[in-house]
Amino acid sequence: MTDSNLQEIQDFLVGLAQKAGPKIASANPSAVDTKKNSSDLVTETDKAVEDLISSSCRKAYPDYAFLGEETSTSGRLSASPTFVVDPIDGTTNFVHAHPYICISMAFVRNFKPEVGVVYNPFTQHLYTAIRGQGAYLTAPKIPTSFPTAGQNVDSTYEKRKLPLRSPPLPLPDLSSALVAVEYGNERSGNNWETKIGTFNALGRAKTEKDGAMVQSVRSLGSAALNCCSVARGDIDVYWEGGCWAWDVAAGWIIVEEAGGMVVGGNSGEWEPKVDGRRYLVLRAGAGKKVVEEFWSKTQGKLIYDDTD
Repeated sequence: MTDSNLQEIQDFLVGLAQKAGPKIASANPSAVDTKKNSSDLVTETDKAVEDLISSSCRKAYPDYAFLGEETSTSGRLSASPTFVVDPIDGTTNFVHAHPYICISMAFVRNFKPEVGVVYNPFTQHLYTAIRGQGAYLTAPKIPTSFPTAGQNVDSTYEKRKLPLRSPPLPLPDLSSALVAVEYGNERSGNNWETKIGTFNALGRAKTEKDGAMVQSVRSLGSAALNCCSVARGDIDVYWEGGCWAWDVAAGWIIVEEAGGMVVGGNSGEWEPKVDGRRYLVLRAGAGKKVVEEFWSKTQGKLIYDDTD
């Protein structure tokens, strides 16, 4: 597949994001259902947006597969060219009117993300990447002054290469890091205990057993936007277990094209699978030393029956 084909696919996905975005921003998510439990939510808007995207993808690219959060029964990728879509990543935020949500769309081939598009319709931040061509943020330009009375705000957009700080600052160790983590919807058992134990170790003083004493921890509610924050450079490390390919595929290529890396959430997993459900994501400027330090602080092993 040529670069022009990938550019065409990116342009197509950006158009879908911009078409679906207003439907999300104007929605009132009053009809809320649960899937696995009360922390695993779905709305009619999730379903409507996925229907819009899936039908558009199948019409424009009938020979390509489609893997979406609301319609997939397995969550597993194949080697076939596949659109991988989360119509609303951050549904709990969406239900609570917290604007940290996005549409996440990727084009994956041979198990490797090649195009990523992540769009937050509330902030109008658009993240894009094509393998080998870099990662970018297109966003409203911040006004330098307030409008006078009666004057409209004229928003202009600028496209910036990621990471936003270039060259990126080195990350010597976890004690200098701002780390993103998520609770997820699995609230008991081995994976829950592994997460909670690891969260405690990350915050614990270095004088205590396994303490990393990171500068702080954030739990923001969207895997795709967490990855984009790592690509931007304002989150240093993101550790995740339990999410799915549609949560991370687009963010994965955006991080890599911004000079960062994605490894597995468990120690020694240097070559993770996109649908492996456990990930450690690091910004540009963080190297293998930080990966190994993080792995040394994990308090158990993340295990998912559908991938192990």
